[in-house]
Amino acid sequence: MMIHSDPLDLRNRNLCIFAAKNWMYRFLIKPILFLLPPETIHRFLITFLRFLFWIPGVNWLFHSFYHTNSSLLETEFLGLNFSNPVGLAAGFDKNAEAYREFHAFGFSFIEIGTVTPLGQPGNQRPRSFRIPKDRGLINRMGFNNHGAAAAALKLSRKRPSGLILGGNIGKNTQTPNEAAVNDYEAVFKAIYDGVDYLVVNVSCPNITDLHKLQDQESLESILGRILEIRNDMAIKKPVLLKISPDLNKDQLDETLEIVSKMQLDGIVAVNTTIRRDGLKTPQVKVKAIGEGGMSGGPITARSLEIVRYITEKTGGEMPIIAVGGIMSVQDALNMFEAGASLIQLYTGFIYEGPGLARRINRELLKKRKDK
Repeated sequence: MMIHSDPLDLRNRNLCIFAAKNWMYRFLIKPILFLLPPETIHRFLITFLRFLFWIPGVNWLFHSFYHTNSSLLETEFLGLNFSNPVGLAAGFDKNAEAYREFHAFGFSFIEIGTVTPLGQPGNQRPRSFRIPKDRGLINRMGFNNHGAAAAALKLSRKRPSGLILGGNIGKNTQTPNEAAVNDYEAVFKAIYDGVDYLVVNVSCPNITDLHKLQDQESLESILGRILEIRNDMAIKKPVLLKISPDLNKDQLDETLEIVSKMQLDGIVAVNTTIRRDGLKTPQVKVKAIGEGGMSGGPITARSLEIVRYITEKTGGEMPIIAVGGIMSVQDALNMFEAGASLIQLYTGFIYEGPGLARRINRELLKKRKDK
């Protein structure tokens, strides 16, 4: 006699398993991981995942558990078809080493980088710090990466079906701003064939004077050269600009005018902030950490404010990828409501664990079914 499983029972069982895994991460795994420096754990995670996924069946197990497959989650953005609207932000897979593994955690797209023309070690360690009371991170990594040629080689590998790849590009630290356009051109050309969209990063606070490239003349020079090169490509891939949360209203308006005038494809909002106001972390600890870009909980409100402002200012016509301070399912839903088409996780992935993308997609699917 054949016994048929009740779909409701299976669903309840899966929910119980997921809840147990989430509990384990939050109360057992994360406290242990947080005993070690952030950069040490990050390097260990990359190495461990690459080793783990060599085991037959592991990729299938992770993919089947963390991915939520439904046509209701499919999102078309700038001519690209995303299986769901949740991605992993630049900075997590700087060197395109583990995008196949991270894809298994429910992300439909991974943004690699920031990639510079030549490999560089970045700033002096320690350069990454947790501020748990604020559920945030402060880093001054300094675009540490293996360089454009190494990234292009990694991007040439066969990728999982349905995975969208973005490439975040920047300049070498030693390159003066007057010559920055040549760096952006070099990286753009090097990784163009290996990615589906590209993001111009002139807003990271961890490269000396990089923010000055956000002024009108410099920005138009860089974007103009990149778009000119793209026009000669057989396939014209989307190019977006990543902006700072520290822009004031006038600067933001000017940036939107440039993006519109140059017919850039969209905006990634936002990068990390240099501000330190409103923190629960004692000021003595914050001062001891020193300079760097802050991400996570402390920038949730500002990130949402900018996404909402861009949507209102452009009448909803500006394509937006929201990133920065998305620490929960509700944060993600707020971003979509504010006008973002896609979102990216970074600090939330660290604090909330590998199930955050799954939870966001499940709740989003539920809401779309109810409509």
